[in-house]
Amino acid sequence: MITFLIILLIIVCVALGLFVLIQNPKGGGLNAGGGGSNMFGVQRTGDVLEKGSWVLLAAIVVLTLSITTIAKTSGGSAAVGTSAIQERLNKTPSPSPIGSGSNSAKPIAPAPTTDSTKK
Repeated sequence: MITFLIILLIIVCVALGLFVLIQNPKGGGLNAGGGGSNMFGVQRTGDVLEKGSWVLLAAIVVLTLSITTIAKTSGGSAAVGTSAIQERLNKTPSPSPIGSGSNSAKPIAPAPTTDSTKK
């Protein structure tokens, strides 16, 4: 189910990208001070593309929220992956905090102190 929703989400994202690229620029942007030719574009086509963009945007929001909800409630593949990682970490031996590994050098004994004061 999650795989189907993810594939559907990718298709909707590509469609939204195409809708945005097809639209005529209406605001002018950096070209606002220009000659003003074709400032409003074709009104009927612009309305359809704009409404379609909003519908696709709403579909993306709904799909992402549903994928997140389904993955959290059903304990999808992400939950299985994290438990497998935690299990592997539990099996890994931890190093000694003292560091008594292969370094078996004897500690150097302090030099004997002699009394240097004369009596």
